[in-house]
Amino acid sequence: MPVFRWGQNWDPFRDLEREVDRLLQGMNLSLQRSARRFPLINLIDSGDRFVLTAEIPGVELSDLELTAANGVLMIKGVRNPPQEAREDSFRRQERFQGAWQRSLQLPDRIDEDGMKAEYSLGILTVVLPKVAGIAARSIPITEGPA
Repeated sequence: MPVFRWGQNWDPFRDLEREVDRLLQGMNLSLQRSARRFPLINLIDSGDRFVLTAEIPGVELSDLELTAANGVLMIKGVRNPPQEAREDSFRRQERFQGAWQRSLQLPDRIDEDGMKAEYSLGILTVVLPKVAGIAARSIPITEGPA
């Protein structure tokens, strides 16, 4: 039976948070990892091109795949665990490991032949040139029957 001490406030939300934390400590968090958006990216509009940077430390260049089709850029890869680490040896594991993929809908048409990508020090940089000559056009609006 819980003991209530005079002079202490009873905060049910703090108690609930503490209980949820206790329950999650004994749970395998691999289900929660899949909900993370990996890798973290920035997409910059530089006028005639987009520049995308993705943070993917710990991924070998040979484990990366980059494709673009129908206005979607797809980045796929694998982050392997350290060789000396066994699954049961982790005291704390926050970095995602395993296969991942991330797709990004591009806001404009790009020149897929002019794309360039570079990977250095865990940062993937992708240059996506826009297709030249595509500008917004005005569409006339007519009045329909009332």
